[in-house]
Amino acid sequence: QVQLTESGGGSVLPGGTLRLSCAASGPASATYCMGWFREAVGKERESVALIYTGPGSAYYHDSVKGRFTISQDANKNIIYLEMNDLKAEDTAMYHCAADCRPSPGWGLWVGYSEVGFKTWGQGTQVTVAS
Repeated sequence: QVQLTESGGGSVLPGGTLRLSCAASGPASATYCMGWFREAVGKERESVALIYTGPGSAYYHDSVKGRFTISQDANKNIIYLEMNDLKAEDTAMYHCAADCRPSPGWGLWVGYSEVGFKTWGQGTQVTVAS
């Protein structure tokens, strides 16, 4: 069973920066691929970013490319999401997640598949408002 604990959410002005962290514990069969997805009121759930923890390959939703960066501290089983130039439309509950799998409708493409997650944490709120 994977345990995921997020931290780092909050409220910022448009154009601001936040860094989310997620500490993971569990089998490598689940933590080989980890990432973040978000849920906003009135919107579909969408995968934001993911990283294959072995090679360190990262993938992003089109709406955050160039602004968000996912990274890892493999020794500590921690992943991060650095969010720059935040916009009001980034406001959402952000969940750390693991155990990636094909998931139509989640909005993040890896090759020819949309990718989502099987397991996730409780989430941390990010609010972007002036």
